[in-house]
Amino acid sequence: MADELFSDGAQVVILPELCLPWYSSDAVGLKPVAESLDGPTVEAWTAVAAAHGGVIVGGLCERDGDDLYNTAVAIDETGIIAHYRKLHLFASEKTCFTPGDRGLPVVSTPFGTLGLCICYDLRFVEVVRVLALSGAELICVPTAWLPGFDAAKWDSEGLCPQAHGAIFQANLNQVFIACASQVGSFQSLEFLGSSLVADPFGKRAVGPLSGTHNQLSLVSIDLDETVRAQDRGSLIRPREDRRTDVYGISYEGEQL
Repeated sequence: MADELFSDGAQVVILPELCLPWYSSDAVGLKPVAESLDGPTVEAWTAVAAAHGGVIVGGLCERDGDDLYNTAVAIDETGIIAHYRKLHLFASEKTCFTPGDRGLPVVSTPFGTLGLCICYDLRFVEVVRVLALSGAELICVPTAWLPGFDAAKWDSEGLCPQAHGAIFQANLNQVFIACASQVGSFQSLEFLGSSLVADPFGKRAVGPLSGTHNQLSLVSIDLDETVRAQDRGSLIRPREDRRTDVYGISYEGEQL
């Protein structure tokens, strides 16, 4: 799929959460097939990225010693340029994965400054705010959206509740947010799909994609929108208007 999208002109390709080997919170099933970061998945993604001069962001089950991590990596022709381990584990993920310990990475690429998080992380507003204030223009979010946090699945436009949240946060933080979700049914799980790209004004640049079958989509975005969105006219400057004399957000010992 990444190769096909690159061939169609993509520069950054985003793949779902735990797309390799599969989404699961069964440690017994995952341990034999989990990979280190020098394993075949990273090697294969590096080869595809190198062949096209692009960047792949995707999710995999990482093994590090006896620990399993729900991991996302950004990869270019040189290999891993950003490594993220999911901070906020969802439901039974807590019985399988070790909580993330690598912070919230932001990396500069020829195609813009990328931030990484995974799925349930979007339910914690500090995550997108930290990534945005750390300079991310495009936040790449591998996901496996499932029912559970909200009772609803899709609205009349095919948007699941998680997709609405991504759109809202893109607007509040003046960033692009791109979510690639697992889709369809697997074992006892029903994934919601609804993949999309939200722009810094809270509009959909593309999506939602299908909630029932695999679908690829390509969209062109203008990263300068992240700057323009910080000026809403009539003295409305959402970044400048933050009252950091009253409150702040601390990340790795620094006030943002």
